[in-house]
Amino acid sequence: MDGNDGGLTALSPAVRKFLSQPKQVLINGKWQSAQSGKTFEVFNPANGEIIGHAAACEKDDVDLAVRAARKAFDEGPWRRMTASERGRIVWKIGDLILKYAEDLAQLESLDNGKPIAVARAADVLLAADLFHYMAGWATKIEGSTIPLSVPYTPGAEYHAYTRKEPIGVVGQIIPWNFPLLMAAWKLGPVLTTGCTVVLKLAEETPMSGLRLAEICQEAGVPDGVLNVLTGFGEPCGAPLAAHPLVDKIAFTGSTEVGKLIVKAASHDLKKLSLELGGKSPNIILDDADLDIAIPGAASAIFFNQGQCCAAGSRLFVQEKIYDKVMDGIAKAARGIKVGPGLDPSTQMGPLVSQIQFDRVSGFLKSGADDGAKALTGGKRIGDRGYFLEPTVLVDTTEKMSVYQDEIFGPVVTATPFKELDDDLIRRANDTVFGLASGIYSTNASKIHRLASRLRAGTVWVNCYNIFDAALPFGGYKQSGWGREMGQEVLKNYLETKSVCISL
Repeated sequence: MDGNDGGLTALSPAVRKFLSQPKQVLINGKWQSAQSGKTFEVFNPANGEIIGHAAACEKDDVDLAVRAARKAFDEGPWRRMTASERGRIVWKIGDLILKYAEDLAQLESLDNGKPIAVARAADVLLAADLFHYMAGWATKIEGSTIPLSVPYTPGAEYHAYTRKEPIGVVGQIIPWNFPLLMAAWKLGPVLTTGCTVVLKLAEETPMSGLRLAEICQEAGVPDGVLNVLTGFGEPCGAPLAAHPLVDKIAFTGSTEVGKLIVKAASHDLKKLSLELGGKSPNIILDDADLDIAIPGAASAIFFNQGQCCAAGSRLFVQEKIYDKVMDGIAKAARGIKVGPGLDPSTQMGPLVSQIQFDRVSGFLKSGADDGAKALTGGKRIGDRGYFLEPTVLVDTTEKMSVYQDEIFGPVVTATPFKELDDDLIRRANDTVFGLASGIYSTNASKIHRLASRLRAGTVWVNCYNIFDAALPFGGYKQSGWGREMGQEVLKNYLETKSVCISL
């Protein structure tokens, strides 16, 4: 693994120029420093070195941004534009993401650590597609007419209809695992519906979000409609969630922080949508095509260094094929090339930060102490950067923290099962989460029966981690409230108004 410079020599001149400039925040159409003048360091996870400094926004900055969004919503042109005009601007954002695709991919790989090939093929393209998809909905947000059944006065007639209206000022808080894509998931629908927004980026990975804000300005988003802040959770995220002029909060992140967001927003009953954690079951039946199931199960957990809320982190394999599947997944794990994200041959990059590396390492120690065995992996790679071996744990039990808790790293627990029965369903659903799940089988009847009983917002069958702008994504139980993407996400940012007219 060549991690001497973390891949910096591969950066384009445009990315180098962007990184060399002071990282300010966008408030009311102007780039500015934090009111306090404070900044914080942004690190390259491939070597732990500083790649820039970002503004450390606090309550005063949040207030400025929210008031700008409030004024833009109440007095500005955005919600008064025709739906076609808004849709064209949202579409142009998608076009510009494609125009600057390589620069965005490099920023994402450098800042987050993910392989550049993944950033190019997935993060950037899916972000552009999200804006293009949402742009089409701008002209299709419609109410309906409703015939009334109860004549309050004999002979009286009424005309009743509904209107779909933007919810207002939205505060959005996104995580560090897919910085560009999560910003797109949030901004696409909020702009399409005519809301204004204050977006708080993850402190670990602010670079691509700041570049996206520049792209939105270039696309023609009016001043004050989009405001973008950088900073930490307590000084920046908490006052955004609690601000009295914010009508709705949309948060993606851990369930623990999601609960804090609920408390912060509770005093004035803000609308909330939450996309939170997961501990997703991935089930391989003995009739599965193992040429698909084995690489699929490996990808389900090792994609994005395992830093994926929907990761297939609890693997259930039918006893008849358990040994063969475990051998195959262990071999796949050992064959993954781990290295700096900007190295084009890298298949898995580093974890995002020292904090995350320590967290995942703590889970591995806990698992070992509890009796779990590492079939492969479990160790640090090198002495620079936050690299960890892809890890397959066996001999785990339902009481172990590695089995129950979201690790958010390249660590899968594997357990055998005898039959597709009620006990397997119980074990698969035995988690506080309900974000995603997977099934590998060639039996259509078993697939449909099992899919209907899994308590999860997504069930992938003979595949995993397939996302599309048209496909709703979100969770049951403590995995969140509401859905991202698809037509469903529009509900997060719209109010329904009933109008009843006596004729």
